Amino acid sequence: MEAVDTWILPALVGLGLAAACGLKTFLPLLMLAVVARFQMFGIALNDSFAWLASTPALVALALATVLELAADKVPVLDHALSAVGTVARPVAGVVAAGALFAHLDPATAALAGIIVGAPTAFAFNAAQGATRVASTATTGGLANPLFSLVDDVLSFLTAAVALVLPLLVLPLLAAMLWVAWKLWRRARGTRPVS
Repeated sequence: MEAVDTWILPALVGLGLAAACGLKTFLPLLMLAVVARFQMFGIALNDSFAWLASTPALVALALATVLELAADKVPVLDHALSAVGTVARPVAGVVAAGALFAHLDPATAALAGIIVGAPTAFAFNAAQGATRVASTATTGGLANPLFSLVDDVLSFLTAAVALVLPLLVLPLLAAMLWVAWKLWRRARGTRPVS
């Protein structure tokens, strides 16, 4: 049972939050900070990441979340956010995932966060980018605000599932990647292989 609490559940929650960070940088971190602050769902943070639940961090994350959600609806700013997100989102994924390994020493928690968070956030950021490129190519960017809204909802729901029902994280992430792949293939005009 110790392995479940020390490694498996933190890894599942971390995967879900990192994937959500791959779509929106700050929303999943804000959700994690609120959950940790109010000690909900049995989520505990590693001591070296306790700053996430502080009042200044909550205020900063709330402000950053509002700005990111709004700016991503503006055609030129969405591309700038995407470029910055290529670096920022994997870093956010590392922070979100590493914070969850509460029973580990800080260095091991940070390493676990890098292993779990960075590639997951990067993969979902890349999938989002490919979908956004396809949207820009097929609609001239007119559908990008709609795709941004879908990203908002998916990021929120993915983070919520990770925090509340971590055992559903793997099937959810697999389904999201499959749908993104199908959309990308359709936008490219190729027929998917059955």
